[in-house]
Amino acid sequence: MAKVSSVEKNNRRKRMVKRFASARAKLKAMAKDQALRPEERFAARLKLAELPRNSAAVRVRNRCELTGRARGYYRKLRVSRLMLRELAAYGLVPGMVKSSW
Repeated sequence: MAKVSSVEKNNRRKRMVKRFASARAKLKAMAKDQALRPEERFAARLKLAELPRNSAAVRVRNRCELTGRARGYYRKLRVSRLMLRELAAYGLVPGMVKSSW
């Protein structure tokens, strides 16, 4: 089980990404637009830099929904490898069976 503070910090980041997504997208589009004057593009870059760092989607860490574990994460199932193994052993993952030979 991951530390509760780490999981909560990541949840705060997710909320902040959602809140600033539209403003960040607009500023990034302005900064990349070659039709604008260089001064306007530079101003957009400065405003983008003024936004909180945690509002960038890159800073959100994929974590297991059940345990909060950050490593060994399966995106499709949104769980860690350990929980995947445990759930598969109980037959809770459709189409996945325990292998034995």
